[in-house]
Amino acid sequence: MRVFVTGASGFIGSAVVPELLAHGHQVLGLARSDAAAQALEAAGAQVQRGSLDDLASLRAGAEATDGVIHLAFKHDFSDFAGSVQADQQAIAALSGPLLHSGRPLVIASGILGIAPGCTVTEQDQPDLTRNLRARSAEQTLALAPQGVRAVVVRLAPTVHDLGDPGFVRTLIEVARQQGQSGYVDGGQNRWPAVHRQDAAQLFRLALESAPAGSVLHGVAEEGLTAQEIASTIGQHLGLPAVSVPREAVAAHFGWIGAFFSMDAPASNQATRELLNWHPTHRGLLEDLAQGDYFRP
Repeated sequence: MRVFVTGASGFIGSAVVPELLAHGHQVLGLARSDAAAQALEAAGAQVQRGSLDDLASLRAGAEATDGVIHLAFKHDFSDFAGSVQADQQAIAALSGPLLHSGRPLVIASGILGIAPGCTVTEQDQPDLTRNLRARSAEQTLALAPQGVRAVVVRLAPTVHDLGDPGFVRTLIEVARQQGQSGYVDGGQNRWPAVHRQDAAQLFRLALESAPAGSVLHGVAEEGLTAQEIASTIGQHLGLPAVSVPREAVAAHFGWIGAFFSMDAPASNQATRELLNWHPTHRGLLEDLAQGDYFRP
């Protein structure tokens, strides 16, 4: 299969591309810079120059391929509504050439905010008035009756591996700045995680065989406690792990506090049964124990 991948040179995309190539697929990767284009070519992929805002380029990539994996997203928390709007416009552009073709469109979404405090399953529906990014997922799933093999992969908030630029790296920097590794209140809120290589395999399996309308969970660990994560970070930094009162979360953690205080366990049972997906790579705490996250 020839596959168009947005976000192909990003943290997750740079694992998805070699996963696809290793299993006999060809990859056309979206690149908005010379560095991204060079990285894709070095990996063995072809390059489509453009960006999420270049809708003509997105349509051209979808037209030229047998399916699409959409990973790119503008993580601008100062204008998250604008990021979601850009994502929806991108999905509309990508899906146009796929209508009534039976070709796959697999998009990345997220677990957080779907059912706070409950173990989220693949069958749970988000509240679209509160979970803005879920609107892109609903837009994608609505394409299934129009002849698109539409699939949504809800990712754990932490997709971890060497070079992870995300939440855990931010928590480490906050701990360094504060001189202590914090968790909220008792730290028993749960935080799902998945290794980047396991997530890459799931995207490939979704592309190859997930039925239209599938919602999948890219979750390997249902939910580590925030205290476990903070304690591991503190141990490696030589800092104490401490409870941060909820009223002090914003001042202590900054923007990440609103996320790290969530209780968001998630199941992957239906995903494993549907696609025979079995995460095998090391868990988040084991990944942290390797020490790579703590190097400058």
